[in-house]
Amino acid sequence: MNESTIPTTPGREFWLGVRDEAPILLGVAPFGLIFGALAIDAHIVVPLAQAMSSIIFAGASQFIAAQMIGAGTSGLVILLVVFVVNLRHALYSASVAPHVRHLAPGWKLLLAYLLTDEAYAVTITHYNQEGDPAHKHWYFLGAGLTLWTTWQVSTAIGIFIGAQLPQAWPLGFVLPLTFIALVVPAIRDKAGVVAAFTAALVSLLTFGFSFKTGLLVAAFLGILAGLLVEGRPK
Repeated sequence: MNESTIPTTPGREFWLGVRDEAPILLGVAPFGLIFGALAIDAHIVVPLAQAMSSIIFAGASQFIAAQMIGAGTSGLVILLVVFVVNLRHALYSASVAPHVRHLAPGWKLLLAYLLTDEAYAVTITHYNQEGDPAHKHWYFLGAGLTLWTTWQVSTAIGIFIGAQLPQAWPLGFVLPLTFIALVVPAIRDKAGVVAAFTAALVSLLTFGFSFKTGLLVAAFLGILAGLLVEGRPK
């Protein structure tokens, strides 16, 4: 009997989600630690730093927000940048929506909150596999809660570590290195190269813009350049 023919139960689906998400945590936890330490370095108070992981719950957006808060950027600009960075979640939602359409509103709200890059990756794969779909939302819950718990705990540890470090130890250099590590492996084609190069160049040219609005301009033009290259005839 293969796994797709085994009768499903909520408990079994939940623990399958936990199991499949677990290997990804090896890459997630270090970023939670780094964010916690960087938040403290940016002079964000401890409750707010932890709340960012609970409310925003999106690593890339939190890193950017922490940097902008530390630089004294306008709150409106921070909200706009976080919104743009998180727009990809709308695509995840559209992909998952047909599989959760039958659920009660409470379930939809909970799963929407837990929908992240890493949770989506394993969940959509599971949804697309053969098998009884009746309890697959429990798999989604297991994967999402596993990631959420790890992110909260690793953030808390990072905050504690950051609070113990001497003020003379600058951590600002860690953020650019972290984003380089995230971006470089994701560049796999010409459109990605053009988008990254354009965004980097524009961000340098607009560095002096008020309220760090150059980040918005760089992000928009980088995306536009990538789309133009992607849309050209092969």
